Amino acid sequence: MQDERDRRIAELTEEVAALRSIVAELRVQVEELKANLTQNSSNSSRPPSSDAPVDRDARRGKQPTGRSRGGQPGHKGSKRTLLPAEKVNRTQDCYPKHCRRRGCGRLLPRRSNGEPLHHQVVEVPAIKPDVTDYLLHAVTCDCGKVTRASVPTGVPRGMCGPRLMALIGMLTGVYKLSRREAGRLLGDFLGVDIALGTLSEAEGDVSESVVVPVEEARVYASEQSSKNVDATGWRQSGEARTLWTIATPFVTVFGIVTDASRAGLRGLFASVRGILITDRGTQFGFWAMEQRQICWAHLIRKFASFAERSGPAGQLGVQLLFWSQAMMHYWHMVRDGTMSRRRFRTLMISIQPIVEDLLDRGLRLDVRGVSGSCKDILGHKLALWTFVDQEGIEPTNNHAERELRGFVLWRKKCFGSQSDRGNRFAARIMTVAHSLRKQRRHVLEYLTDACRAALDGRPAPSLLPAMSTP
Repeated sequence: MQDERDRRIAELTEEVAALRSIVAELRVQVEELKANLTQNSSNSSRPPSSDAPVDRDARRGKQPTGRSRGGQPGHKGSKRTLLPAEKVNRTQDCYPKHCRRRGCGRLLPRRSNGEPLHHQVVEVPAIKPDVTDYLLHAVTCDCGKVTRASVPTGVPRGMCGPRLMALIGMLTGVYKLSRREAGRLLGDFLGVDIALGTLSEAEGDVSESVVVPVEEARVYASEQSSKNVDATGWRQSGEARTLWTIATPFVTVFGIVTDASRAGLRGLFASVRGILITDRGTQFGFWAMEQRQICWAHLIRKFASFAERSGPAGQLGVQLLFWSQAMMHYWHMVRDGTMSRRRFRTLMISIQPIVEDLLDRGLRLDVRGVSGSCKDILGHKLALWTFVDQEGIEPTNNHAERELRGFVLWRKKCFGSQSDRGNRFAARIMTVAHSLRKQRRHVLEYLTDACRAALDGRPAPSLLPAMSTP
């Protein structure tokens, strides 16, 4: 009887131990699922477009104010700026005919009393296509041979002239219209009837016309003292691709590669020099850690996810979040000119060891999803504080993320491209548009000049800021 009881107790003890193990595993899974449910753009790498509008407002603590929509009393309004005289085609003097005083109504002389008010009206003239009909005559030689004239040098083989090519490139590449939409727009607004195949050929012509300037821009971006680098997903015929950007103050370069591997990224750089501002991706391992700056916006989102946990991990997250946000507040003061860099460096001498100590504590917590992240962040210690000592280095990678937004919208609308040729067109046209806009240069005029140069056999104009003329 005693042996049976002992056997039963041993079985139950073993069963309880197994159940406790299962409960521990389930608790970990529940924590992970809860963390996934609460993920949004403020505590993860998810884009803001993935947040529900109501949830985003609630997360930011916004409450209804009871005020009506629109500008509020005391709001400084904005108004249209008058165009300068050189951009005005014609002027028309307007004088009042009769006195508006009640009981008077006398005729008034055409004599101005002070400066007139300006009321400018902008009109768009009716646009008619400029069509040139090249008559390629055939002439019979005395020998009997019939020879047909060739298209003159500088005349495109297809129906599209340089400006029309450039416009098509902007509509489908910069403004991300589908080819059908671009064709309808050209027909409705310009009276140009064009086939989808012709639109595709024009895209190819535009793409080829900027090959050399885009390559120059890639080399230029690689050699800058600092550059922001980031990636997003892309699709080619439904298959996954990776879109990278290298963003500098005056030039932004895009490249579409097969995957997000180190080899694919390394091929985009003509040289490995300068400071690289990125996230903690392993693809950047070919760059010396001392020459990198890890994005603190990514880190703050990670710390926010820690703070939403319970227990020691949550307390750790709150402290990391506090010191990180304090650091960013001081940095914004430096950027705005309200704090000297010397004062900022003095403050950072105290903040840096506090943050590193907190990360070390997180590593020792042995909490799944927290300790591993702390260990990885500490592995990038040499790249956490580059912006403190080196001027011109931003602590976040927001610049590159902003540059990618246009491509993200393109991918969501058109689902990427269908071929390598489409990838090249997308990367080149966006490189041109983003770089020129940073330099305040006219995109359509540039593309027109590039297409015209290609037809004439001349070099295309440069995309580099110091070489803005062909």
